[in-house]
Amino acid sequence: MRNLDDIQPESPQQGFQFPGLFEITAMGNATADLAVRVPALLDGIGLSVLDGSLRTRPSREGNYLSVTVSFTCPSREKYDAAHEVLRADPDIRWTL
Repeated sequence: MRNLDDIQPESPQQGFQFPGLFEITAMGNATADLAVRVPALLDGIGLSVLDGSLRTRPSREGNYLSVTVSFTCPSREKYDAAHEVLRADPDIRWTL
């Protein structure tokens, strides 16, 4: 099995292109004020969330909330760091 970092796009139109505009979704506890925390966590590692890109969606029972934002990202390392910083938050269960 190949390492995911070794997989390269066959053409420039495939795969992630950096720098670029990306979207990330964090899902977690509905009472955790994630609509404020997610952009703040990304800002804390130097990523710029686009104004007006924040979307939220509660779960059916209202126990969880998904927060989606768009951000500019200069490198794959920063993209991975975005997922890492969000997953490290105790109130965030998943990221996409």
